[in-house]
Amino acid sequence: MSDEQKDAEAKVESFKNKLGPFVVAADATRMAMVFIDAKQPGNPIIFANDSFLSLTGYTRQEVLGESFNFLMAHAADAEALAKIEAEFQGKSDGGSEIRYRRKDGSEFWAALFISPVRSEDGDIVQYFASFIDLTALKQEQAHSRQLIDELNHRVKNTLATVQSIVWQALRATPEAKAIQEVIEARLFALSRSHDLLTSKNWKSVGLLDLLNDALAPFVGGRAGRIVITGENIKFWPQAALALSIAFNELATNAVKYGALSNDSGSILIEWKMDPTAEGRRIDLRWREKDGPLVIPPSRKGFGSRVIEHGLPDELGGTVHLDYRPSGLLCTMSIPAPEASGNG
Repeated sequence: MSDEQKDAEAKVESFKNKLGPFVVAADATRMAMVFIDAKQPGNPIIFANDSFLSLTGYTRQEVLGESFNFLMAHAADAEALAKIEAEFQGKSDGGSEIRYRRKDGSEFWAALFISPVRSEDGDIVQYFASFIDLTALKQEQAHSRQLIDELNHRVKNTLATVQSIVWQALRATPEAKAIQEVIEARLFALSRSHDLLTSKNWKSVGLLDLLNDALAPFVGGRAGRIVITGENIKFWPQAALALSIAFNELATNAVKYGALSNDSGSILIEWKMDPTAEGRRIDLRWREKDGPLVIPPSRKGFGSRVIEHGLPDELGGTVHLDYRPSGLLCTMSIPAPEASGNG
């Protein structure tokens, strides 16, 4: 052992003797831990346990006296620096995920927890920081993301194949072009919904997010003519897909025949939570006004059947289309999803 190594070990032994059993316990734990001088610029490290040395690949001599942030993978990472400062200030909830770099140059993620060590007078004289290695977790998350992306890619390819098959089958039909446009529009809406759910890891999606996504292809210069009011209530994927398809049908109708087919029409979409004896329900209203005079259709088309029958079948609620002369009114009453909340 060199003189410098002996000196480093001596400093650690002295530190152990000063703080007693607490430091001895920290040295023995399997969790990576360091103690930091709170009174010196840069918060230099004054103690590192064996688990920390094993995690980072450094020797004790190389670590002692170094600034606390010397391990950061990107020293100028403002977001990471802010997280670390929040840990020092005691303003972080449940630790912060920080990217670090080992001695060999490899990077790893760790959850960082910092706690103060106070003197008898209550002054902070030191901090002790613990690190939980998140490398395996991050690798698993990256693998899951890769699988989801691959699945998303394959589903979109499948939708494109379905579109091609339908088009080939309809080529000899006189109304082929019109039918193709209808099918393409609905497959495109389904694809957009799939992208939205993928971005949310196929977990819950907010109702406000669903509407904004479904209406995006139709907005153009009409943004000021569509008013949406309501909390971002979370829906699970199956219900989200059903709602997204229904909103696409309503928007398509509005652009072709309703409030968005002229220069003055507008749409108000609003909802509220309504407690009932059967449980909480969401009452949603899609109300159009100032569009062309509305004439009730002589027969129900595919879109209206999707809205009035498909949506209730999926969500267990009720949907009604009221073709008022002043503008279409669509009302929905659907059970609120369990553990729904704001996004």
